[in-house]
Amino acid sequence: MPIGFAKSGAGEYCYSLFAVIAVALLASWIVAVLFAPVIGVTILPKTMKPHGGGHAGPGRFMRLFRAALLFCMRARWLVIALTLGLFAGSLYGYGFIQQQFFPASDRPELVVDLSLPQDSSIFATEHEVERFETLLKDDPNIDRYSLYVGQGAVRFYLPLNVQLSNDYFAQAVIVTKGIAEREVVRARLQKALETEFASLNTRIYPLELGPPVGWPLQYRVSGQTPEGTRDAAFLVAQTIGQNPNTRLVNFDWNEPMKSLRVQVDQDRVRQLGVSSKSLAEALNAVTSGMVVTEVRDSIYLTDLAARATDQQRASVQTLRNLQVALDNGQTIPLSQVATVQYELEPPVIWRRNLLPTITVQADVVPGIEAKTVNKQLAPAIAQLAEKLPEGSTIEAGGTIEESAKGLSSIVAVFPLMIMLMLIILMVQLQSFQKMFLVISVAPLGLIGVVAALLPTGTPMGFVAILGIIALSGMIIRNSVILIDQIDMDMARGLHPWDAVVDATTNRLRPIVLTAAAASLGMIPIASEVFWGPMAYAIIGGLFVATLLTLLFLPALYVAWFHVKEPAKERQIGTPEPTPAVAV
Repeated sequence: MPIGFAKSGAGEYCYSLFAVIAVALLASWIVAVLFAPVIGVTILPKTMKPHGGGHAGPGRFMRLFRAALLFCMRARWLVIALTLGLFAGSLYGYGFIQQQFFPASDRPELVVDLSLPQDSSIFATEHEVERFETLLKDDPNIDRYSLYVGQGAVRFYLPLNVQLSNDYFAQAVIVTKGIAEREVVRARLQKALETEFASLNTRIYPLELGPPVGWPLQYRVSGQTPEGTRDAAFLVAQTIGQNPNTRLVNFDWNEPMKSLRVQVDQDRVRQLGVSSKSLAEALNAVTSGMVVTEVRDSIYLTDLAARATDQQRASVQTLRNLQVALDNGQTIPLSQVATVQYELEPPVIWRRNLLPTITVQADVVPGIEAKTVNKQLAPAIAQLAEKLPEGSTIEAGGTIEESAKGLSSIVAVFPLMIMLMLIILMVQLQSFQKMFLVISVAPLGLIGVVAALLPTGTPMGFVAILGIIALSGMIIRNSVILIDQIDMDMARGLHPWDAVVDATTNRLRPIVLTAAAASLGMIPIASEVFWGPMAYAIIGGLFVATLLTLLFLPALYVAWFHVKEPAKERQIGTPEPTPAVAV
C-alpha cells in the first residue's frame, strides 16, 4: 500500500511492484483455498501412511530443535535480553550502511554533458562538439553515438534528466557494446575531458534508475542580491571541495560575462530631437542586424538580415562613431549623446521564490554514495549557513531532496497501512496481547537486514526499504501461524507450556519451508543492480526472523503470559510425546 498510494516520482516509478504483488497475492490466496484442496482430493489416496511408519520417534534434527526450544523457553529472560542486545547492535550497525536513492542503470549507454561559458554562441559549442567527436570515432568499444548541440537528448528513456535548450550546452549519448566496454570508454573519456576540455564544465555518467536527479550533490544558495548570492555560493563550493569524496564542483550560473553598456545622456538627446527608439535601432543594426528583405526558398520565406562585420561589432570605437540619424536628416556620432564602456554582468540569473538562487553542484567519487557525502558535509554546511547574512539560505537538493520526497510519500501512507494491518490481526487473533506479540517480532528482522547488507557493502536504497516493508509482512505472517497453532493446541486441552512446545515443533516445517521458498526466490535477482539490495534485505531478514519466530517468540510468549513449566518437565527434562497435529 505505501508504494501503490505514494504520490511522488519514486512511487510512480515503483507502482508496478505494488500492482504485481497485489495481483499475485490475491491469486495465490484463491489457489490456496480453492484449487489446492481440489487437487488434493483428486490426486492424493484415501489413506496415507504416517511419517516413519507411525512407530519411529522424532528424528535427530527434531530432537535437537526441541532441546534448543526448551532451553530458550526456560532461559526466557536471557533470550529476550540477548535478542534486544542484537537489535540494539543492528541499530548501531545501520549507521555504517551507505544510504542510496536509486542505483545507476546497468544499460550500456553513457551520457556526456558539455557546458561552455554561458555567453558562448552555438557556433563555439558546435566547434567543441566536433573536437569531442574525434574521441569517439573508430573506438572499437563504441557501437554508436548521438550528438546534440544547443540542447539535450530527446527522452528515449523514462528517467532521463532532460536538459533545457541553451546555445552553450551540448550532450552526447554513447552506446557501448557492453557493461565492461562502458567502463573502459568512461575511463578513457574522463581522462580526455580533464585534459583536453579543461575549460569546459563536463560530466560523464551512466543512465539513472528512478526519478531523474542529475548532479548527485546539490546545494541551493539563495540571497537578497546576485552579488551576495555569488559570494555565499563560493563559500559553499569551497566547503564542498574540501571533502575528498567530491569532485567536479560547479555552479548552474555564476560566471559574469563581458558586456557593453550604453549610457544615454537624456538631456542631450532631447535637445537634438533624437528618440530612444532611433538609438536602439541604430545599435541593433550594427550588432544584431536588421531585416532588409526576404528570400523565397520553395514554399518558405527566409529573412535576410544585414549587420556589421565581426571585426566592427567587436570594436568599441565602431559603436562610438556610429552615425545616428536626426529628425532634420543630419547625422551625429553616438559618442555625442552617449557613453559606451565595458562592464561585467551575469548572462542569466535563476530565481527561486523570487530570490536569486545559485545551485552548487558536485559529483562523488566512485564507490561513495551521495547521502554519505552529504552526511559528512552537514556540520560544515550548517555552520556556514549560520554565518551568512540575514536573508541568505542554503538548501540541500539532488539525491537528498529526491530521496526525502520519495520516503515522505511512503511514510504518509503508513498510518493507513498500520491501521489495516492491526484490524486484520485483531480479527484473526482477537487479543491485544497476542497482537502485540506478533508485531514485536517484525522490527527484529532488522538484525538480519544489517547482517546481510553491511558485510557485502550493499547500500540501503529506496528499493531495499520497500523490501523491508514487505519483509515485515512475511515475519508477521509466520508469527500469526505460530500463535494460532498455540491457541488450537490449548483448545484441545494441552497445558500452555506443552501447547507452545507442540505448536512450535509442528509449525517448524511450514514456517521454515515458506521462508526458504521466499529466500530462494530472491537469489536470481540478488545480482541485479536494481533489485539486488531488496533481495539481500529479504534473504538476511527472513533467515534471522525465522529463527526469532521459532525460538524468541515462544520464549516471549511464556514470559508475557507467565507460563510455568509443568512439574513433569522439571523432573524428567523432556516432555511426553503429544498427539501429532496434521499440518
